[in-house]
Amino acid sequence: MDSDILTRRMAVAAGREPADLVIKNGKIIDVFNAGMIEGDVAITDGYFAGVGKFEGKKVIDAKGCYVSPSFIDGHVHIESSMVTPQEFAKVLLLHGVTTVITDPHEIANVSGVQGIQFMLDSSEGLPVDILFMMPSCVPAVEFEHSGAILNIEELKPFYSHPRVLGLAEVMNFPAVRDCERTMMEKLLETTVAGKKIDGHAAGLTESDLNVYMAAGIRTDHECTTIDEAKARLQKGMYLMIREGTVAKDLRNLIGVVNERNSRRCLFVTDDKHLDDLLEEGSIDYNVKLAIREGIDPITAIQMATINTAECFDLNDKGAIAPGYQADFLLIDDLKEMTIQQVFKNGTALMVNGEISSFAENTIEVPDSLSKTVSFHELKVEDLQIPLKENKANIIGIIPNSLLTQHLVEEVDVNQIGMFQPSTKKDQLKLTVIERHHMTKHIGLGIVKGLGLKDGAIASTVAHDSHNLIIAGLNDSDILFAANEIKRMQGGLVVVKNGKVLTALELPISGLISPLSYKEVNEQLQNLNVALKHLGASDHFNPFLTLSFLALPVIPELKLTVQGLFHVGRFEHINTDVIV
Repeated sequence: MDSDILTRRMAVAAGREPADLVIKNGKIIDVFNAGMIEGDVAITDGYFAGVGKFEGKKVIDAKGCYVSPSFIDGHVHIESSMVTPQEFAKVLLLHGVTTVITDPHEIANVSGVQGIQFMLDSSEGLPVDILFMMPSCVPAVEFEHSGAILNIEELKPFYSHPRVLGLAEVMNFPAVRDCERTMMEKLLETTVAGKKIDGHAAGLTESDLNVYMAAGIRTDHECTTIDEAKARLQKGMYLMIREGTVAKDLRNLIGVVNERNSRRCLFVTDDKHLDDLLEEGSIDYNVKLAIREGIDPITAIQMATINTAECFDLNDKGAIAPGYQADFLLIDDLKEMTIQQVFKNGTALMVNGEISSFAENTIEVPDSLSKTVSFHELKVEDLQIPLKENKANIIGIIPNSLLTQHLVEEVDVNQIGMFQPSTKKDQLKLTVIERHHMTKHIGLGIVKGLGLKDGAIASTVAHDSHNLIIAGLNDSDILFAANEIKRMQGGLVVVKNGKVLTALELPISGLISPLSYKEVNEQLQNLNVALKHLGASDHFNPFLTLSFLALPVIPELKLTVQGLFHVGRFEHINTDVIV
């Protein structure tokens, strides 16, 4: 820090010099003591200089609004919004979020270190602080077919970057439990570097949590029940309460929060679609929902601000206090979380729902990120699922959850012994096609609960390896959708009777659009309309649900390019069920 800046800040704090900006007549939220205080808020050079009585070169009358620290998202994948970091930052400002801790796990699985570097470069200099945790599991598990393999040799150079905080969600628990060499190297180097390690404890027992904690992993965002939440808090972990597009866990977990443990709880979105961010909100929605569920408003704000800052040792964020960054909100109504203005470093960036100031940062997309979809020519024969009996292992969708069921049901079989999709039984064909290295690997399975009555939907957003995933009622539409995705070099498409109803092109690693958030949102709305033409349900997002059906680290049954995978048994299984 420049000594002149520090001297000036201290002079303002002492009342010897006027502040750059003073906020008067506001109700200041005290996150340290879970209360409210009255007084002026003095700001100079982007930092709070004091709370008390001050004079300023510029004065803003808060007119009785609440003055709150701005919100922090403790764990998010920007790629799930399908827009660039710059466009994502604009959406965040509309919802009072000025800091996020992101994991570029998705783009890293497709484009490796080049993908990570793109996210760092394209988020540089933005008026939202985008901080990074390095992806720990690329691929997610050893047998996955992703676009890259990242070990500590590739990750360690990023630790010198000022916006890199540590190692992101460690989802390969067997590698941790068994002290697998490459995992141990990542854990050790991260610890030696003094960095943080995030967890991903889906389905772990209390004994497993002991191993996690012993390894230096201190957070988890995969809780779905009160008992799981209690177990993590008892072990000393920070509980990340998630409310995303598919995984909506807040209502199930918020009952664990009380006055004794609330400071160990924080909010995350993890994966949230752009349209949901715009319609519902980001962390502001978590806060609002928590208040509706009975949490005291100031406790909810603590969970969205100082708790997250302390979890990640962000020692000058998350509070209205001298020496902290002047990132704050003016809120009309705490219960409804009506945000009137958003300030970053003492500058108003959002006023009454409109972005008033934003520093653009446009960079060129490297060629290596724009040509990432390649696979062999497909034939109908490649899509057949032979069954010796009319019973099969089926992926059962749980609406608005990352979890799936392992179902065993009767299915329709055609005259030559191949699975036949059925609208009556809500059983569709599910296909995962390797799209990174031309390996010709194709995983085939059956999914129940997606609700399509016709056609096919396809996407290159398929966590975590992001191969091409397609669900459909007939092979011709599945093939057509696959070829359309190849032509677009990534994206989402809705197909019916050999025609594209609508599509969203995602040419950056098959995950991100270069368009503005408003343009992408318009195309997402078109996708939603097209899905209705296929008979899709309005109760959950079919594309978001589809995107997690290839993720072999969240129970119970998923589909990889090698076939059905049973997460609990951690092995591939046959579709066939022999009676």
